[in-house]
Amino acid sequence: MKPTLIIVGLGNPGTSYEATRHNAGFRALDALRVAFEGAEDWKEQAKVQSMTAAIVIGEVSVLLAKPLTFMNRSGEAVQKLVNFYKVDPSFQLLILSDDCDLPLGEIRFRSQGGAGTHNGLKSVVEHVGESFPRIRIGLGNPPAGADLANWVLSVPPAEERAQLEQALRDELPRKVEEFVLGSSH
Repeated sequence: MKPTLIIVGLGNPGTSYEATRHNAGFRALDALRVAFEGAEDWKEQAKVQSMTAAIVIGEVSVLLAKPLTFMNRSGEAVQKLVNFYKVDPSFQLLILSDDCDLPLGEIRFRSQGGAGTHNGLKSVVEHVGESFPRIRIGLGNPPAGADLANWVLSVPPAEERAQLEQALRDELPRKVEEFVLGSSH
């Protein structure tokens, strides 16, 4: 079945990255699988370089995708998904990514825009342009003097993890549902 919408969470594959801040996009997809109907198990789709699972939001068929290309090459998998499923990125693609410029646990929707300093978003922009909606997941600011790359690839303390997981469980499904049911799918 061809999905009406593809939601891609940005992150890095592998157990060593699972709990890192930078994998908030992958964990967001896991939260959506729990929140909505028809969730399939994750399966590898080599032709689109992603782990995928289908869900239904309202009556809209949605494909969730975790790129297997690693964060800095996320755009390669996104482009394969867009081309294979023949979707228009401007309204049939939603990217979920972490953002260290937003307060911890804040979930913010943008209809399009640049990538800022996020290498995963830079790769997506490079492959499909800037005209795609995205939801940014706040990680909070790194401590003064901290190396940004090391900080986003580190595992946050339990209190931070709990706050982020609560936002992914409580606020994210509502924002995604508003996007899906409020747009012209």
